[in-house]
Amino acid sequence: MNAPFDQLSAWLKEHKITEVECVVSDLTGIARGKIAPTNKFLHERGMRLPESVLLQTVTGDFVDDDIYYDLLDPADIDMVCRPDSAAVYVVPWAIEPTAVVIHDTFDKQGNPIELSPRNVLKKVLKLYTDKGWQPIVAPEMEFYLTQRCEDPDLPLQAPLGRSGRAESGRQSFSIDAANEFDPLFEDVYDWCEAQGLDLDTLIHEDGPAQMEINFRHGDALDLADQITVFKRTMREAALKHNVTATFMAKPVGDEPGSAMHLHQSVVDIATGKPIFVDDNGQMSELFLHHIGGLQKYIPKVLPMFAPNVNSFRRFLPDTSAPVNVEWGEENRTVGLRVPTSSPEAMRVENRLPGADANPYLAIAASLLCGYLGMVEKINPSAPVQGRAYERRNLRLPITIEDALAHMEDCPTIEQYLGSKFVRGYVAVKRAEHENFKRVISSWEREFLLLSV
Repeated sequence: MNAPFDQLSAWLKEHKITEVECVVSDLTGIARGKIAPTNKFLHERGMRLPESVLLQTVTGDFVDDDIYYDLLDPADIDMVCRPDSAAVYVVPWAIEPTAVVIHDTFDKQGNPIELSPRNVLKKVLKLYTDKGWQPIVAPEMEFYLTQRCEDPDLPLQAPLGRSGRAESGRQSFSIDAANEFDPLFEDVYDWCEAQGLDLDTLIHEDGPAQMEINFRHGDALDLADQITVFKRTMREAALKHNVTATFMAKPVGDEPGSAMHLHQSVVDIATGKPIFVDDNGQMSELFLHHIGGLQKYIPKVLPMFAPNVNSFRRFLPDTSAPVNVEWGEENRTVGLRVPTSSPEAMRVENRLPGADANPYLAIAASLLCGYLGMVEKINPSAPVQGRAYERRNLRLPITIEDALAHMEDCPTIEQYLGSKFVRGYVAVKRAEHENFKRVISSWEREFLLLSV
């Protein structure tokens, strides 16, 4: 650890960093940790945090005591958090020179914490490494810009652009509609460049002020880190320009939801060649098995793509979101799209993850499903020609409750991700759903109050 930490120390001094945000990702993707003066950070070489933060819900609550104390030490001990010198980013909007350093988590014996999302992804990546493979991913992040709103009971509204007007109608791929927010996105690109985030294209999506930013393909762990940093960067830039950026899966009724599409491929580590094509440049058996694994196991890991009750509002036919795990070439009505590409870029696009998913867990789940397909030699169904919305086979769970039941009842997922992680993740999501069910919605008051 000395050499990487020495490099980190030199980087902090070179950039005259005075404060360090030491962070880990919880199950939701919220950055939790501590802010320390640089000298203190360098002296302590990391931090300690209660392992219980990994069983905290999005509302700040915890799972039931019987699960809490079964999965954690009854003494509520700390986990050891060590900085990853490859996951260091400046914080361009901070007043003082500040850096955020993503940490890995271990117990006192040095074992990786099983509940940690980053460790879950690293566990899946090791499966590939042990086979001599390296997965390559390219995420696409969709999100909405909205007016700032202090009352959560009120529907979100499209923000005013440079013209002083809000969008009306669908503006898919409109350059002018995207340019309405040029000052905001100039900050986003400047800040992302300062942080070394590998952004590619900016696209205006279907919804009012709904945007998509694509990342260049690369290492899965690095890109999960980048998405984590990017989401915070996007929110900060929006606040600077007096609007809000949201990565909710379905923030606006009657408008398309927001996804985190994942393009994934695999190369042979020894040769650097893609394994998804054969010698003739056609889809290889490994590629077809990879798709077969996605088809078989996505229904078992869907909560890692759709982690919230709101996530399932996105899965509606004819709303630009797939409701299946069918596959096909150049077909956006299937959950698994194979884009037209050169043989070297042969890949599958998993269109099921929502923008609200934890990037570590979504990427881990997607890559695990494909891996299982390759090692179990699972054949996919026939590719779909035309619309896939009406097809009835290969259906997905349609509620978060059903999806969680599928996840905890799959021995294969438990074997590869660990019993502690599966039990903890399901418990956190169930606790969040119980919290949601206590809230009476405006729909209920509108239609039931005086009618039943």
